[in-house]
Amino acid sequence: MKNYLYILVIGSFLTSCGRFKNEDNKQEQKQRIVCISKQYSEIIYALQAQKEIVAVDVSSTYPSEIKELPTIGYHRALSAEAILAMKPTMILEDNNIGPEHVVKQLHDLNIPMKQFGAYQNTIAGTDSLIREMGTYFGKQAIAETLCNTLDADMDLALKNTNTFKTNPKILVIHFGQASNIYLVMTNHSNASKLIEWAGGTMAVDGERSMMQLSPEIVAQSDPDIILLTDFGYDRLGSIEQIAGLPGISTTRAFADSKIYRVEEHDMVYFGPRTGENVLKLQQLIHQDDEAK
Repeated sequence: MKNYLYILVIGSFLTSCGRFKNEDNKQEQKQRIVCISKQYSEIIYALQAQKEIVAVDVSSTYPSEIKELPTIGYHRALSAEAILAMKPTMILEDNNIGPEHVVKQLHDLNIPMKQFGAYQNTIAGTDSLIREMGTYFGKQAIAETLCNTLDADMDLALKNTNTFKTNPKILVIHFGQASNIYLVMTNHSNASKLIEWAGGTMAVDGERSMMQLSPEIVAQSDPDIILLTDFGYDRLGSIEQIAGLPGISTTRAFADSKIYRVEEHDMVYFGPRTGENVLKLQQLIHQDDEAK
């Protein structure tokens, strides 16, 4: 079941994005970087350093203009052929790529591959990553501005959190439903940190960042609010269809009409917009909460 769900989710995601037909419009470029990390990709664009990026992995979806680039596949299901077709002079990756035999092929071909520092998933760690990437691309001044904005937004968000009367229980469902199994983000995910900073609590505990849960367990978690990531929400298309999902209609979130759409890329990694995203989450999950 686990492998079947993985294939179903990834296959649906790949076929939905329609990005494989994008042409290589930078064929004459000498420096050709393939970026296989959605976090790196967003930071590169924020640094205004995207000129040398010729392709990205299919999960790199922010900002919107990144979708104009060719893709080389899903970062955990890569093929050497797709990457080599882009004639890369450098591959940027965050140690979260696979399968292993493809990674070995790339190393054996002596294609330069680079990871930036393995920073903790904290705001300070994100600042350090932005600054390191800013130095690498010669965009130190922009990097410093991004860090200052991130820190200011986080300071405001944490100040707001201290004023809220409630601490709603949040269920974050990634990709909606597949084969009557939900893929749910847990208290060990980056999404959990975002929810905590926004003044909420994750509804599901787990050893992994995401878990497969049955409709019965989803119903038992009885969240105050359900956040559905974009692909699952958009695939369903309406609250009526969401109501038809097993286990959803019995929750307090459904009874109170508190089921909202969030972007997947905003929930799974930290970047320049993390403070901004926490502020948006606060507006979403504390709509009915009057400040003290």
